[in-house]
Amino acid sequence: MGLLDITQKAYHEGTDKGNYQFVSLDDIISSFMVVYVGENKILTKVSRTDVQFHGMRAIQELSYDVLRSHKAFEQEVPSTLVMPLPQDYVNYTKIVRVDSKGIEKPLYPTGRTSNPFPIKQNADGSYDFDSGTALVSAVGQDNTSSTATNPYTSKTRDSFSTIEANNNTDYDYDDADLIHEHFRGRRYGLDPQHAQINGTFYIDNSTGFIHFNSDLAGETVILKYISDGLGTDAEMVVHKFCEEAIYKHIMYGLVSGRSNIPEYVVQRFKKEKFAETRKAKIRLSNIKMEEFTQVLRGISKPIK
Repeated sequence: MGLLDITQKAYHEGTDKGNYQFVSLDDIISSFMVVYVGENKILTKVSRTDVQFHGMRAIQELSYDVLRSHKAFEQEVPSTLVMPLPQDYVNYTKIVRVDSKGIEKPLYPTGRTSNPFPIKQNADGSYDFDSGTALVSAVGQDNTSSTATNPYTSKTRDSFSTIEANNNTDYDYDDADLIHEHFRGRRYGLDPQHAQINGTFYIDNSTGFIHFNSDLAGETVILKYISDGLGTDAEMVVHKFCEEAIYKHIMYGLVSGRSNIPEYVVQRFKKEKFAETRKAKIRLSNIKMEEFTQVLRGISKPIK
């Protein structure tokens, strides 16, 4: 019995393209219950709920390093210089600015600023409290407020939003007098990680917002980030190259939590889990010999 249940015409006229390379978590759980659970098998009895839990944990762990569930989110930076993180955001891989030609230019994080909680103080410097015992935020003292698109702002954050990127390209290198007189000593001690003109940002994980410097207002930026693959039911799918690794992750999770399973059996499935994970990672690395050869040709080229 074939696995394709639709005609080629229905496939090409439909909207679901490329889904044959994936297997749903529900199908993996059903197959696991048939193959690994039952009489004269290692697991004679196990609930589907337990299998589902370990299956979801397997997808979550493999999404970070093996499945690489990377997503991209494009948005224009508003005048507030603040952008909310996506709903399924776990960690970012890259943030870039897109120029007028569509070229992506990387932005770099800054570790020299933050957005601390602004505490409201009285005239004598003492703290102000609400009706309970919690500190009151200084938000609202200067007509600012926290909203769904703009978090509370501190003086530290407001100062950062006015910073412009280090633009050191507005002079002529051929003018010796200009270099030696006007810019003498200006680059001494310059930290290379801050010597760029693309712009900077920092992520405030406590409020779920990205803050940009003032140069990026109105610019198009792309946030490339990692998700855990569990956001929606449609996302809980696994590439067929990684299907066997999911089975081993589930099996190891089940046997390692039971007291009546011998330790050598637990260690066996632990080794199989790591082996299948490595195999899946190699398969999904998608290395093509022609592309690899092209890279090697570039390496052997002499530097002029």
